[in-house]
Amino acid sequence: MDSPDTIITNMNTIKITTTQNIELEYDLASLGERIVGYLIDTLVVIGYLIVLALLFWASESSHIFGGYTWITMILYFPIYFYSLAFEVFMNGQSVGKRVMNIRVISIDGAKPTLGQFIIRWLFRLIDISFSFFMCGTICIAVSERKQRVGDMVAGTAVIKTEPRTNFQQTVYVPAQPVNYFVTYPQITTLGEEDIQLIKEVLVVSRNSGNHSIAEKAAEKISATLLINNKMEAMAFLSLLLADYNHLTSEG
Repeated sequence: MDSPDTIITNMNTIKITTTQNIELEYDLASLGERIVGYLIDTLVVIGYLIVLALLFWASESSHIFGGYTWITMILYFPIYFYSLAFEVFMNGQSVGKRVMNIRVISIDGAKPTLGQFIIRWLFRLIDISFSFFMCGTICIAVSERKQRVGDMVAGTAVIKTEPRTNFQQTVYVPAQPVNYFVTYPQITTLGEEDIQLIKEVLVVSRNSGNHSIAEKAAEKISATLLINNKMEAMAFLSLLLADYNHLTSEG
């Protein structure tokens, strides 16, 4: 499945149009969610500082760090690079963002590059430090994509990771019997993102009554998995999910 290539936004959501012309909609993270996420990250940093203070206090008697200034400097590095490191290695999330179920993405829908992460991290100085949060807060509150300056320059946005619709309720696939016959075992070659896309397509198609996006998705998946599909698109996608759930539940 190809990656998203274009977007359309309003003040609360971001719509990503994939190369298969399938529109997926995500809620943008609110100012409140981002502030709470930042406060959680601050608590994590404070906790780390407390640990450092205890280590330094213990070192006064044991002389663990005595004469080794470079060790002290290294121990402080995680504080300065906390946000950057976590977002790079945790797919756009710091601890606070993960707790709040929000994530940084590129505005083309893809995972941000290292350069984008670095740019938005550097602009924290303007958005947060030098302006005492005012610049970032105002920009997030009034900008179309709820971006602070760092996001605007880097070409990123912060979205909610929780889907707009509860898939467990809208794309419910019941547990299959032990003697369930798998029609398309090759479905397991698709990644989790592709399976999630199938679920989202089914949700959008069922809720809107427009099955054209399901037909496009079915055509793309059939070509990818080398399947000569003759089924109706919605039934075909539902069968793929049932096969996937059965095969993955077997461990």
